Amino acid sequence: MAAAKRKREAAAPRPKKRAKRAPSGPEPGATPGPEAAGPEEYSIPPPVSQGKWKNKERVLIFSSRGINFRTRHLMQDLRTLMPHSKADTKMDRKDQLFVINEVCEMKNCNKCIFFEAKKKQDLYMWLSNTPQGPSAKFLVQNVHTLAELKMTGNCLRGSRPLLSFDPTFDKEPHYALLKELFIQIFSTPQYHPKSQPFVDHVFTFTITDERIWFRNYQIIEEDASLVEIGPRFVMNLIKIFKGSFGGSTLYENPHYQSPNMHRRMIRLSVAAKFREKQQVKEVQEIKKKGSKVLIEGDPTEVVFETPAEEKPVEIQLVKPESKPIVKDKKKPRKIQRKKQKKLFRTEASA
Repeated sequence: MAAAKRKREAAAPRPKKRAKRAPSGPEPGATPGPEAAGPEEYSIPPPVSQGKWKNKERVLIFSSRGINFRTRHLMQDLRTLMPHSKADTKMDRKDQLFVINEVCEMKNCNKCIFFEAKKKQDLYMWLSNTPQGPSAKFLVQNVHTLAELKMTGNCLRGSRPLLSFDPTFDKEPHYALLKELFIQIFSTPQYHPKSQPFVDHVFTFTITDERIWFRNYQIIEEDASLVEIGPRFVMNLIKIFKGSFGGSTLYENPHYQSPNMHRRMIRLSVAAKFREKQQVKEVQEIKKKGSKVLIEGDPTEVVFETPAEEKPVEIQLVKPESKPIVKDKKKPRKIQRKKQKKLFRTEASA
């Protein structure tokens, strides 16, 4: 009991922990003590940007089932380049598209990039402002990802990009609407917690051949030249809808041709070439089988012809003598041998 009382009396309140301070330089005239030889203590530095995050744009990037490896890499590249993006699991094909609005609400996102795969070869991309709209549907072609060796550029992860637009975006109303949609989706908000306060790459949106070409370039500080980073893809506009993933149609692209129609036209052109070759063969065969045109005879050819002597026709009144028939001397010997063999066989059987 005495030992237990001693332990209780010895227990004293623990001293409070001291906050770690950044190492400061030694004061003038101070002598280094034995504590200076211990390990140095460092404090966590404050964030670089002291501003407040006001533009709280969050983009949900995900896809449907059935995408190929190239689409999966493109989706991952966009998530890497956009620090204000969020990911989600693949959506089932049987679900309707308006379900995506509920998914965005659950993920606390107000913008969405949705990749829809059809027939395992056609890729469609939806850009939407959820849940009010508008939304745009594109056919994505000529996809090249960050992993390809042709792209030699590089940029800091989480840095904010510049957005460069073609002058055509300011001339037509549907392109102006798409420009505002691209700005709100692809631009990283200022003072975002996951972003870095640097600008070292640029997203370019160029309109050529009635399509929008997306490129990502690195800005080199020395001479302000551009080196492509990737990814790159081409967006062929199909429709612009008033609502999110549906609603009334605001604009429909008259130059758009569906992939099924494009493949059908290719098959018809190949079939037309085959039919043309068959017709050429049939015409050649008809020419070969057709009657040949006879050339009129030359009257000068008779000059050098010499008439043959006419022989008198002789009528034979006497029957010609028959030739003597020569018999084969070896035949009777063969007949005799066959008869002898038959006799031997009958005697042996008896």
